[in-house]
Amino acid sequence: MWQANCRRMHNIADWISGTVMGGCVGRSRMDGPGSAHGSTRTKKRGARNEPLKKDRPKWKSEYPMTEGQLRSKRDEFWDTAPAFDGRKEIWDALRAAALALECNDLELAQAIVDGACITLPHGSLTESYDELGNRYQLPAYTLAPPVNLITETSGESKLSESAQKQAQPPPSREEFQLRVRLSTGKDVHLTASLADSIAVLKKQLEKQEDIEVIRQRWFFSGKLLTDKTRLQDAKIQKDYVVQVIVNINPSVIPN
Repeated sequence: MWQANCRRMHNIADWISGTVMGGCVGRSRMDGPGSAHGSTRTKKRGARNEPLKKDRPKWKSEYPMTEGQLRSKRDEFWDTAPAFDGRKEIWDALRAAALALECNDLELAQAIVDGACITLPHGSLTESYDELGNRYQLPAYTLAPPVNLITETSGESKLSESAQKQAQPPPSREEFQLRVRLSTGKDVHLTASLADSIAVLKKQLEKQEDIEVIRQRWFFSGKLLTDKTRLQDAKIQKDYVVQVIVNINPSVIPN
């Protein structure tokens, strides 16, 4: 997995060097080290810039995680993170820097961060700012594997999935009002239970707001929710807010 990550990192880094990094370097030269514009950006961001540290966060998954599960979890984050806040080119630069750091190429990671004009107030990719003052936060699982990462084999994968299902308590049938925030800015309340799947709730939203199922994309904590996901699986509770992106053109929305 990590060899594949290194290859992906170099591919992304090549793209970063020709777009994000090139544009930022050009602006830096034009502004000059003593320009008022450069000083304004620093004051607006209000954070000191520390060099990137080699230390990576240590974290433990709720259950033993395979490399494939970790890769899927990361892909879901990187694919959905730009949907709500920040600039896509900065997210791409952070992704390349995270891969470079995991491949122990600190020099390349620092070059990507500097080239994209990303400020690190603590010397870590867990919190950063772009030149416009936008804040970016990366979860620990995007920067390092868990301490309980296991080697994936077909037998162990099935055993792990079986253990996870047995460990989960039966879903509650008690109904509550689920708050759903549409990308149009409207908040909607749906009658739901922890046992309900996203597919069921999509149909309910369609009946209530006349929004076709194919036009709905449900997200929670930056993660895309599949139709088979139950509220309990995503740990969505009564007082939580679920985001729904309503697409105007349903032909481009995969189910």
